[in-house]
This record gives sequence, C-alpha cells and structure tokens, in this order.
Amino acid sequence: MSQTQTTPVAEQPAKRQRTLVGQVVSNKMDKTVVVRVERRVKHPLLGKIVVRSNKYKAHDETNQYNEGDTVEIAEGRPISRSKSWTVTRLVEAARII
Repeated sequence: MSQTQTTPVAEQPAKRQRTLVGQVVSNKMDKTVVVRVERRVKHPLLGKIVVRSNKYKAHDETNQYNEGDTVEIAEGRPISRSKSWTVTRLVEAARII
C-alpha cells in the first residue's frame, strides 16, 4: 500500500526589486524624468564623509512629477536605450516658495 506523493510546483522566491529614492532634477522630456540619487560614502584615505550622486532616467507615464519632487524609482525591464527605471511613488512634493 504505497502512497503517491505529489510535490507542489517549486515556487520561485519573489525577487527583490531594486528601489532608490532621489530628487527630480529635470522633467523636460515626454514621459521621462531625471532623478538624482545621492549617497554618502566614507573617503578611503581621509575618512571624511563625501556625498556622491548618480542621475537616472525614469519612466513617468502621466508626466505628473515636477522638478524638486522627491520620488521613489524601481528598476525594471529596459524601456529605451537609457531608461530602465520607473517612478513608483511620490515621497515628498517640491516646496513652492
């Protein structure tokens, strides 16, 4: 009397999606914003904390984000030659003086 065991389909663990938080520095392109992401690193010789930044082009389907907004971007499939990030949410709107 042997029982046949069915093994459940091996489920892939959900892949962690890379997300970054940065500030919109340009929204002049159609459906694209440029986001500057700053990170603080320790200088290898001097030991001083230095601010490094990278700029990423991110997809903005509705053209709703403006310069100065703080947004979260997530990495995804390439949308164009230089754009493989998508804006996922608005963290903080730009302060208008």
